[in-house]
Amino acid sequence: MKRLTISNLYNLDRTIAKELLEGLTYPWEALPLIGDFIIKKGNTLDPEIYEKRGENIWIAKSAKVFDSVYLNGPLIIDENAEVRQCAFIRGNAIIGKGATVGNSTELKNSILFDEVQTPHFNYIGDSILGYKSHTGAGAITSNLKSDKSLVTVLLDGEKVETGVKKFGAMLGDNVEVGCNSVLNPGTVIGKNTNVYPLSFVRGYVAENSIYKRLGEIAEKI
Repeated sequence: MKRLTISNLYNLDRTIAKELLEGLTYPWEALPLIGDFIIKKGNTLDPEIYEKRGENIWIAKSAKVFDSVYLNGPLIIDENAEVRQCAFIRGNAIIGKGATVGNSTELKNSILFDEVQTPHFNYIGDSILGYKSHTGAGAITSNLKSDKSLVTVLLDGEKVETGVKKFGAMLGDNVEVGCNSVLNPGTVIGKNTNVYPLSFVRGYVAENSIYKRLGEIAEKI
């Protein structure tokens, strides 16, 4: 179970959500708390650095947000982030320092750590992406099971109960996800791991590895 913990997956110094995450054990525990945290945190942000736009939306003045972007709160866009054309930000989202949300990418109820890149046609829902993680073009997080039951994480053949209905993917720091990959509900990928393009991923994927196809680790890095 230690492999699934926040402390094992993330460097909390690389997110404005540190105060939220450091009090929890597993990252999915944060999912129901993101919205309230953003409102509380947003009201403490320095108005010299952040501008409040609309209801519960805080955007760093150094961030670049294109005019065609849809923004819904609660939302924090941190310093030097870039949100590109036609991105759809549905709320309960934190976009970290220097992070990129690309054209036509949809984002909801998620935390992007600093320098995360979701640059092209991605769906990121009910997920936490660690420092410098990257999703290739068309990669998506599938966040709801077809039977609408509570999501579990498969770890060493055992199912770990999460208690949440919507759960996309938890990517550790420096994870690379190849183009057009699907991360199924309950996916947890350890830090410094690469996922091949066109992969179908579920359950826990070990840190420092290369994931080739469902259930197969091609090699350790």
